[in-house]
Amino acid sequence: MANSSKKIKEIGEDLLIKRITKGLPLGEDVVAGAGDDCAVITNNDSQSYLLLKIDCVIEGIHYMKLTPPSAVGYKALSRAISDIAAMGGTPKHAMISLSLRPECNVSYVNSLYHGLLKASSPYNISIVGGETASCGKNGTPSVTVSLTGEVRKDHCCFRSQGKSENALFVTGKLGKSLNGHHLRFTPRIEEAQWLTKKFKPTAMMDLSDGLASDLPRLAKSSNCGYSIETKTIPRTRGASIKEALCDGEDYELLFAISSKNCKNLETAWLKKFPSLALTRIGKLSPKGTANPDLKGGWKHF
Repeated sequence: MANSSKKIKEIGEDLLIKRITKGLPLGEDVVAGAGDDCAVITNNDSQSYLLLKIDCVIEGIHYMKLTPPSAVGYKALSRAISDIAAMGGTPKHAMISLSLRPECNVSYVNSLYHGLLKASSPYNISIVGGETASCGKNGTPSVTVSLTGEVRKDHCCFRSQGKSENALFVTGKLGKSLNGHHLRFTPRIEEAQWLTKKFKPTAMMDLSDGLASDLPRLAKSSNCGYSIETKTIPRTRGASIKEALCDGEDYELLFAISSKNCKNLETAWLKKFPSLALTRIGKLSPKGTANPDLKGGWKHF
């Protein structure tokens, strides 16, 4: 009760989630609950897991009032697809919840759904329903996506299986996502599935809040620290190292892998994905180490 008067902004998102998820009921079919990119559930197929994801985009936070609605819809679904990718999975079924002002034009909603369809099409995702609600005349519109996926048990990647001395890699380039990348990125489904099939990372996640926020999360989940060379971080043209670390919404993959596999991985990656950079940025290290001590990244509160 001593902490009942604390504000969310005083403790931050990570501690809030830790507190509210502690002691939540988890059935025997739950492989992984809160704390990874997706929840992981057993199903009737002995060879695969069910993946569950929910995500939202909010006007004024994830997109602006003048952002084209088709781009809003595309981003809303693609964010969730990116989390399915981080588990090595395949997205399957989506439900869409819209919170809208009553004076919103019907044409706006139609265009938003064009964006959802554009995002779903490459992966044959079925959009099977959802919810519409009013946010009131002065409320804040939002789009919430619930997405299922599936993944072979032996291909499923968690954040929590990394080991000290595992090499750390990122795909693509980081920074300056608000120049437009955050509205038109391609989820790394193909790349993640290839990785999990050929090399099986020990830990993996997608970069949504920025490397400065997400790398410490991955390391902590694996009960490790980290050591990276910031000068090696692959940057979008014109981006500073700070922007590459902190801007967020890159939606690239961050993963750890046994150092003995690095050479083979780099050679095979270049052959398979010649137009997408793969960069070794450092390694996981013993728990309690942080080199450098990263600050910044997107903070929700």
